[in-house]
Amino acid sequence: MAAAVITLYPTVTPPSYHRIVSPTLKIPADTQRPIPVGLLACQRDPLLRELETSIISCTISQPASFPSVKKGKKASATAPADQPTLEIILHDTVIFPEGGGQPSDTGIIKTADGRTWTVTQAKRHGGHAVHYVWADQTEDGLASLTPGTNVIVALGELDFDRRYDHMSMHTSQHLLSAVLENRLNIHTLSWSLTAAPAPCYVELARSMTTEEILAMQSEANKFVFEGRKVHVEVQEMDDKPQPAVPVLESGRAVGKGVPTDYTGGIMRTVIIDGVDRSPCCGTHLPTLHNLQLFIIPQTESLSRSATTSARLYFLAGPRLITYLTSTHSQLTAAATTLSCGTPQVPDRIGQVVDERKRAEKRVDDLEFELAKHVARDVWQEMMPSESVLFVKHVHRTDDSVNPLGFLSAITTAFANIIPAERSFLLIFSSSPSSQTSSSASVLLVFGSDEKDVKPAGDLLKGKLNVKGGGKGTRWSGKFIGVWREGREDAVVSEVLTAIST
Repeated sequence: MAAAVITLYPTVTPPSYHRIVSPTLKIPADTQRPIPVGLLACQRDPLLRELETSIISCTISQPASFPSVKKGKKASATAPADQPTLEIILHDTVIFPEGGGQPSDTGIIKTADGRTWTVTQAKRHGGHAVHYVWADQTEDGLASLTPGTNVIVALGELDFDRRYDHMSMHTSQHLLSAVLENRLNIHTLSWSLTAAPAPCYVELARSMTTEEILAMQSEANKFVFEGRKVHVEVQEMDDKPQPAVPVLESGRAVGKGVPTDYTGGIMRTVIIDGVDRSPCCGTHLPTLHNLQLFIIPQTESLSRSATTSARLYFLAGPRLITYLTSTHSQLTAAATTLSCGTPQVPDRIGQVVDERKRAEKRVDDLEFELAKHVARDVWQEMMPSESVLFVKHVHRTDDSVNPLGFLSAITTAFANIIPAERSFLLIFSSSPSSQTSSSASVLLVFGSDEKDVKPAGDLLKGKLNVKGGGKGTRWSGKFIGVWREGREDAVVSEVLTAIST
């Protein structure tokens, strides 16, 4: 039975969350001007789901506006190539445009005629938030979404769930990075808000021990249990150059500064009370309450030219609940398969692995004994032969994982029993019991003289299109297709005859 997951969201953003600290800074009231990114409703009130606003502009989107999104990255619901898309700038919006490492929101725009338009993503162009909207017909969209028209911009249920997940992970990242820097002096070089439900990660200047990770997790969760408040301070950017991003001795930058193409004129700082102050344009929850942090207790080392860094993965909020639910389901399924209780799964898996190793060793021992028998059979046939060069082809049907390994064992056993003065050229082949046009058969050429082995391999390449190679007295290759006794076997016999005459 699947576990039910219920996430209880805070419903109201405290009035003290958004604080304008510049005495001259005002939120533009002129509905014919767009509010700049930094002062948007989604940034002033991250729990607001719906807003009445007006359209400033609406144009047909150019294809270049939609860059390709790599698999596993911050995917948004981009429109298909043949889906008409409009670019809309609103006076204000609850839909967050991608930035600060946080993916774009998705949402809807409702017009007075009762129609609902899907916002696939939002991006910051200069200082403005641009909404990308699907339209069945561009002309119809342009007629309905005209500048000056009042509309409702909203986050649907799934849109808000996605936003809440992003906020949970983003606020948790600020907390984690602050604790790492304050307690261990480990700087966060970058971070990735991955697509749910995968863990997010921070990239650090060095790896961490398990003890350090658990200590930082405990430290961060103290602030969570205390319910530390989060608020935002905004001020006007002055004309002075912005402070440069700190650079470590390795040459790696610590975080990112204000984007060079940002023209909104707003400096925004996110504060976790008594813990951290960081410039950021993203949406954040007003409290750490319910954001218990779980850090996966290992780091993944990375090497880039002359620098080395490490990734530390973490989960929080709804993503952590999903992770725990999924992990429990997987553990329960494993326990059912192994016929044991969930606490016994690790020990039972250890037993299964040990049994598998013992079984594989038994198979290896039996294959070695069988290889010696096959080698003796060939030697028994060779002993009475008076040919200057004894030649023979042995074909087997074998469904094992490593049929070439078994053929090699035969040649090793044969080499141990044959007198040094006898000349021979043997070709061993092996095919699976069920074959198709893509099946692979392996061949192994073994001889007393490499002068015979290489020509045999070359002939197999030419006549059967075998791909392979070798050195000295052994040559191996692979044949793709259906191996038939009256066809491929006959070709191998021709090769042996050609070498022996």
